[in-house]
Amino acid sequence: SVFNRKTGEPPLINGWIPYLGKALIFRKDAFKFLLDQQKKLGDIFTVHIAGRYITFIMDPFLYVYVIRNSKQLEFHEFADKMASKTFDYPALSNGKFPDLKENLHRIYQYLQGKPLDIISDHMMKNLQDIFEWKCSQATDWETEKMYKFCCSVMFEASFVTLYGRVPAADGHKVISEIRDKFIKFDASFPYLAANIPIELLGATKKVRKELIHHFLLQNMTKWLGGSKVVQARQDIFEKYELLGDYDKAAHHFAFLWASVGNTIPATFWAMYYLLRHPEALAAVRDEIDHLLQSTGQKRGPTYNIHLTREQLDNLVYLESALNESLRMCSSSMNIRISQEDFVLKLEGNQEVGLRKGDWIALYPQILHMDPEVYEDPKEYKFDRYIENGKKKTTFYKAGRKLKYFLMPFGSGISMCPGRFLAMNEMKMFLFILLAHFDVELVENKAVRLDNSRMGLGILLPDVDIAFRYKLRS
Repeated sequence: SVFNRKTGEPPLINGWIPYLGKALIFRKDAFKFLLDQQKKLGDIFTVHIAGRYITFIMDPFLYVYVIRNSKQLEFHEFADKMASKTFDYPALSNGKFPDLKENLHRIYQYLQGKPLDIISDHMMKNLQDIFEWKCSQATDWETEKMYKFCCSVMFEASFVTLYGRVPAADGHKVISEIRDKFIKFDASFPYLAANIPIELLGATKKVRKELIHHFLLQNMTKWLGGSKVVQARQDIFEKYELLGDYDKAAHHFAFLWASVGNTIPATFWAMYYLLRHPEALAAVRDEIDHLLQSTGQKRGPTYNIHLTREQLDNLVYLESALNESLRMCSSSMNIRISQEDFVLKLEGNQEVGLRKGDWIALYPQILHMDPEVYEDPKEYKFDRYIENGKKKTTFYKAGRKLKYFLMPFGSGISMCPGRFLAMNEMKMFLFILLAHFDVELVENKAVRLDNSRMGLGILLPDVDIAFRYKLRS
């Protein structure tokens, strides 16, 4: 039932879910629920879920008013609370660690500009080494499960690039053990994010503890050739005496999760859609071969391919295909929390009355699947983001140009600081795969999105699918 509230407050959908455990019902299909409410109530409405008032802003032209208003609409404290619970470190905002949040935030400069070039170069080299190690046997067709394959390659490449290589003779084995634990932990992530106590989640607590132990200083010092960004984080943690060894390790583990938790499924979907659409695969491969020819680089796993950021950026078909799969598989809820009672002014004399502690949420998946913005939104069109051979950045709704049309990485203050590295890494993965290998699906089954992560980032596939690869002749 819808209640009217103070003047200026949006219509409220109340009494819909009395208790948090039930919030998982909303999560079962948030997309459908929100579209239904939008039809009934318009572009702005408040839902009372589990004792929280969440005001959804559905009109993409209004996003900018929320994103711009970072003074009254805060995000970091909410994120900090959720992360500290999920990854088991003390909240940054608890007063014991002055400036730690700001200091950690400053380090993200290592993931942009010149330093990004360095870390991307390392990533490219590590990806090629891993492909070579995985595929040196693939003189004939090798068959593997696609999600498992993406997970194995991307996890190891990210791990080695960020934290360094494990010098033991069985370095690959050590990393795959960490990866297996990571997958177990990650399966419980949606429940942890929904505030379900870890004690209720089977072995998750034990697995999390084991994972964190890998990142204790005595283990990390053995790893060789880690990144500046992780080194800088270590240096900062050292300055805080009240941060215990376990707490520091938990921070490192959280950073690993942030680096691969969404990149792995996003890589899977990019690869899956390319293999499902032969014309897309051909166009992207053609672009890759062209670049290699024009820069005089040879194909074949024994040759090291080098790509500058400019070259990566100019692969317009690769980028469009990747963006198109991100449009289809990302589902992140952008949350802000009102710091005071205030009236948020929107365009055309619209305003929203907010109370201190209210949540405001944008749900870009609705925009990504809007047939007015994207014709046949359920169809994968690999060249959707290309116009006359160049990147297309103008999209319209109701005849008006949109400022925001693709938001897989969040927005404004909550935007993912590692997005440039993530995009580069996914492009490089696809580049190496298509430059060196013939790849094709072995099974003809539809893989669907698993909705249990709605609102939390990239959705996982509901099943894995077999594909095969062999060295290109």
